[in-house]
Amino acid sequence: MKQEEQFTALYKQYAPGIRKLCLGYTGDAMLAEDLLQESFVKVWKNMDKFRGDAAWSTWIYRIAANTCLTHLRKKNEQFVDADEERLAMIPDDERNKEQEVQLLYKCISKLAETDRLIITLVLEDKSYEEIADITGITENNLRVKIHRIKKQLSEIYSSYERL
Repeated sequence: MKQEEQFTALYKQYAPGIRKLCLGYTGDAMLAEDLLQESFVKVWKNMDKFRGDAAWSTWIYRIAANTCLTHLRKKNEQFVDADEERLAMIPDDERNKEQEVQLLYKCISKLAETDRLIITLVLEDKSYEEIADITGITENNLRVKIHRIKKQLSEIYSSYERL
């Protein structure tokens, strides 16, 4: 398989999940899209360096997580809320769902860096084994962290409901 064909297949398979991962890190859809593209540029440039020690998914998710972390460290900024104009263009019945999804990702963006990665991978229905490989922590530690992250997310979400 040619590199272009392989890249296209990888992009089609993993871009939706990487987009969600980036959104979890930033809480901003446009910035997440930029980081998605930046991540896949790195995948393209480094495909020849892929050794096959890990699965493609693990390798790509690590690249994306590192891209997001690097961006956050460089910018060290507060991310803007969802674009209200864009929300106004969405029909009422879909707007509530869209707002809930954006609120979830806004809450996720308040978590610590590693926790963002973990919960986003959980939302992507990745197995604990795969998440452990991507994050470099044991499955037992992962289970404990996921429980704590869910509790923390509930608290963050509740603080928004009171507003």
